[in-house]
Amino acid sequence: MEDFLRFDELLSDEEKMARESVREFVDKEFMPRVQEHVRQDGSFPMELVPQMAELGLLGTNLKGYDCPGLNNVAYGLVMQELERGDSGLRSFASVQGSLCMYPIHTYGTDAQKERWLPAMTRGDAIGCFGLTEPDFGSFAQGMRTRAEKRGDEWVLNGTKRWITNGTIADVAIVWAQTDDGVRGFLVEKDTPGFESRDIKGKFSLRGSITSELFLSDVVLSDENLLPGVSGMKGPLSCLTQARYGIAWGALGAAMACYEEALTYTKEREVQGGPIASKQLTQEKLVFMLTEITKGQLLALQLGRIKDQGNLKPVMVSMAKRNNVDVALQIARQARDLLGANGIVDDYQAMRHMVNLETVRTYEGTHDIHTLIIGEHITGHRAL
Repeated sequence: MEDFLRFDELLSDEEKMARESVREFVDKEFMPRVQEHVRQDGSFPMELVPQMAELGLLGTNLKGYDCPGLNNVAYGLVMQELERGDSGLRSFASVQGSLCMYPIHTYGTDAQKERWLPAMTRGDAIGCFGLTEPDFGSFAQGMRTRAEKRGDEWVLNGTKRWITNGTIADVAIVWAQTDDGVRGFLVEKDTPGFESRDIKGKFSLRGSITSELFLSDVVLSDENLLPGVSGMKGPLSCLTQARYGIAWGALGAAMACYEEALTYTKEREVQGGPIASKQLTQEKLVFMLTEITKGQLLALQLGRIKDQGNLKPVMVSMAKRNNVDVALQIARQARDLLGANGIVDDYQAMRHMVNLETVRTYEGTHDIHTLIIGEHITGHRAL
């Protein structure tokens, strides 16, 4: 893809190397498999997890405990290239690193860190993040899942829904209401009373495992509690990490759609010339390249601020909101340019388009991020 504003000059050699290694992996190992898994409705290529671990794609920007320890810009570029393949591929790595490893790394005990983080960065253990419930998505603090302290034990009851990796996870980070506010718990897959089931019939993220978690009188000890945080700060801080990766990842999906549309319109002959020679086609392609370029610069600045330790959640809201929105517009326009061919899975645009409908919804909907930014700039919570 054309580097229109010489974006690469703003990257270090290490950052470019991370991007290129993941791009090669996605092209050679993932793309030949994606069609099969998407057709299966909820199938993920688990055989690729060891290679993802070897490339440092699990917990990429975490330090210590055998984690890769790359900077946040390199991590963002990794997410970009994974989602260039498929949103489900990026979601797997994002959930593992940002939603599961991050809270253990940030809020866990030394014993929890030593047990789980090396195994998770090697891909020997898979995690999932249990926050959303059947009746509570954006209003996460309304969750009904509850953990009651009974003597030296905790007893958890509740249901979580729309959980990526739920049925393949070895450990779930489950957030529950307690008498002291929302707390996080590590729930291992074989714990009595804990069950996970896949959600089928998805039109979107078909190459990703999405599940429900059921907790019925699940008994845990204090060793399963994340002691370093209480209240909504815990899950929201994890979401900030994941949203940052999404801001980069969505651009990867947009790039895939743009490149496919550009190639197709140059080759497709209509009325004596390629579609690419038509005015309306060029207008669409110019919009795509412009918005991808702007989105990259937004994500890069966000990454530099994050590496400086000055990141604010509202900044991530702007990047997630903007980049996912323009990526979805680009996917829709690319599908339009492909005509009837755009609806079959020999081409990527339709797959990215329906995936991005989910990405626009999860980790804070487009409208929720609008309200977060609006409150920040006006000082008024919207009514």
